[in-house]
Amino acid sequence: MNVAVCVKQIPDPAVPGSLSSDHTLDRSGKLILDESDSYGVEMALQLVDAAGGGEVTLISMAPNDEVSGLRTALAMGAAKAILVSDPALAGSDALSTAKVLAKSIERAGDIDLVLAATESSDGYTGTVPAQVGELLGWPALTFSRHVEIADGKVKVQRQTEAGYDEVEASLPAIVSVTAGVVEPRYPSFKGIMAAKNKPVDKVTAADLGLDASQVGWAGARQEIVNVEQAPARQAGEKFEDDGTGAEKIVAFLEQLKVV
Repeated sequence: MNVAVCVKQIPDPAVPGSLSSDHTLDRSGKLILDESDSYGVEMALQLVDAAGGGEVTLISMAPNDEVSGLRTALAMGAAKAILVSDPALAGSDALSTAKVLAKSIERAGDIDLVLAATESSDGYTGTVPAQVGELLGWPALTFSRHVEIADGKVKVQRQTEAGYDEVEASLPAIVSVTAGVVEPRYPSFKGIMAAKNKPVDKVTAADLGLDASQVGWAGARQEIVNVEQAPARQAGEKFEDDGTGAEKIVAFLEQLKVV
């Protein structure tokens, strides 16, 4: 069984971020594996082990040929990676990103299943996995807290506010997983050393058959015109309890139409 995992390399969340002149997140420095994607990598490795054979391929889109985050996922046990790095991709929106990932999955070849995080830690659109599925013509099962493969189908428990739904689809398919679907392993020293020699196929948008007008700012359906600091939170109103505190609370809640 061959599984592809879409992984995003992001600026370290522990370091204060900055914006580029075009109001987008500055990604010029070292990038790390998005923690939310480590769950997908681990899930893929376990599914391949359970199937008794196959390999895990990583798919990533990042500037400046950045591979630091990919090496972490390769050290976990993935076999190889496809990295799409091209200045033409700067400013890509969610749909443009999905186009790049879908073409990369097709380039990977014989893929039975694609895994992805529900959303990235620096984007939070939550739309890319479903868009990739639509572009590939594959079913997309989202918000999965449990994944298993049986009889040529993928079966998941889809997280909901009330619990979960049991959903299944024929392979190939794309599945987005929630944090906690599995516990990601820590890369071993042996894995870290081995990752240095694992193949990373570096390609451009043109290599994937994508025209520059389809991606980047040229293909984006949105524009960032300005970024401002969020307004400071105003101080709340304080009441001294003179024996009428309960009445004042009720009156306040009635004003908000809570009661």
